[in-house]
Amino acid sequence: MELNNEEILLEALRDPHTARQGFARLVSAYSERLYWQIRKMVLSHDDANDILQDVFLKAWSNLENFRGDAKLTTWLYRIAINESITFLNRKKSQHNVSIDADDSYLINMLESDHYFDGDEAALRLQHAILTLPEKQRLVFQMKYFDEMKYDEMSDILGTSVGALKASYHHAVKKIEKFLGDEN
Repeated sequence: MELNNEEILLEALRDPHTARQGFARLVSAYSERLYWQIRKMVLSHDDANDILQDVFLKAWSNLENFRGDAKLTTWLYRIAINESITFLNRKKSQHNVSIDADDSYLINMLESDHYFDGDEAALRLQHAILTLPEKQRLVFQMKYFDEMKYDEMSDILGTSVGALKASYHHAVKKIEKFLGDEN
């Protein structure tokens, strides 16, 4: 959605008479992008749908707190990422897995997900990505899959562009090593 359209949408959201219609447009405009961001993090289709609903509920209930300092997309991505991280941490505690442990249980979930339609190479790449620390994984996914610019990631994650570039570089090296070691 272009900035001009975003400004129009914000006006609709702020007007009590058009807030519901504006929110319906917001959901329509951002659902798919947010779904795929969440899905890359939690891997499960059903969990991603549940989290997406939570994201929009949180956005709706906090709309009056949105000051417009950041773009609407940035705000929504931040909510989606935070909700996904909260979900993953809750899953880890339910499985009695240390927060710092690797996410091998996510590999099992990915392999058993009947919605995953990737081939063996896609599965190996996902496995490699899941071996990354959470922050590097997030940065890699946003850059590699979403082709997001570093300055936009910086706004969403609250991290400097230099640190994001370093995280991405380290992530790529680890993935290359993982895939190279597998062969």
